[in-house]
Amino acid sequence: MARQRRRFVWEIDWNLLRTFMVIVQERGLTAAGEKLSLKQPTVSNALKRLEIHMDCRLIERNASHFAVTPAGQRLFNECVALFEIVSGLPQHMEEQPGDLTGHIEIALASHVVCPFLDEVLAGFHTNFPQVTLSLSVASSQEVMAAVLNRDAGFGVCLMQERHPKLEYDVLYRESFGYFCGARHPLFGVADLPLQALRQEPYVSFKTDQMSGALWPVALLRQQEGFEGPTVGTSSHLEEVKRLIVAGFGFGPLPIHVVEEDVRAGRLWRLPPYEDPPVIDVHLVYDGAARRNRAEAILLTELRQAITTIPFAQRNYPA
Repeated sequence: MARQRRRFVWEIDWNLLRTFMVIVQERGLTAAGEKLSLKQPTVSNALKRLEIHMDCRLIERNASHFAVTPAGQRLFNECVALFEIVSGLPQHMEEQPGDLTGHIEIALASHVVCPFLDEVLAGFHTNFPQVTLSLSVASSQEVMAAVLNRDAGFGVCLMQERHPKLEYDVLYRESFGYFCGARHPLFGVADLPLQALRQEPYVSFKTDQMSGALWPVALLRQQEGFEGPTVGTSSHLEEVKRLIVAGFGFGPLPIHVVEEDVRAGRLWRLPPYEDPPVIDVHLVYDGAARRNRAEAILLTELRQAITTIPFAQRNYPA
């Protein structure tokens, strides 16, 4: 068995593993080819060679279907960890013996509420207490700019459109509901029809538009024919909530984030009560960036958590 393992290490084409990772990340051979600047037959051939080498089916695919097999998912998880380790080797060689130190800059959209993210950070701090972190809060567009400019090692934000130099993993999904404050005339009124909101003054995020990250929220307003004036906007959740509580109008907020405000009587849930708009929140990073070892380890742990925790547990429902 040991001899077989050594033989595998020496015979494997590491480019096949990288190609396989991109196929899984892009959810298709054609998209992977575009990402890698390779023709689709070249990508398909690389996948076949890897499946022969691994002696198992890694991806089920045809013209209308794409699915990663359990074996393929296990290989992908190991590849992510492996490539993160390899990418950190130059920095690791520069470090002196002793406990891991370093500093990590993380940029986040306002009021990211994700329990498993907190668990990963807590575990990382327990294992590497000498590593320091800086968390900066910005708009989602500013978060992506910070990652691109290397002002942040990685970010957590909503995604308006993909930047070709960045990688995106869905960290969690949140549902947006409409809410009003205690000063609003609809506060405390139960079982309202959605039409009751059509003429009401509106408060929202600057990205609440069809070309913005909150386009599902904007689409609902458009479909329902909302005509009330927009009386307040902000890029930050706390400020949108402040305007809603102050009675400027009703507006959208992540349901799981404001549960305590509803229980405390500061906010009141408005329709729709079922099938609210959903928004994906992403872990964003530059796959080609050089990282210090602390950054590489934390990013690896976050990505491993994403791949191992079922999406149902990262989907915060209404």
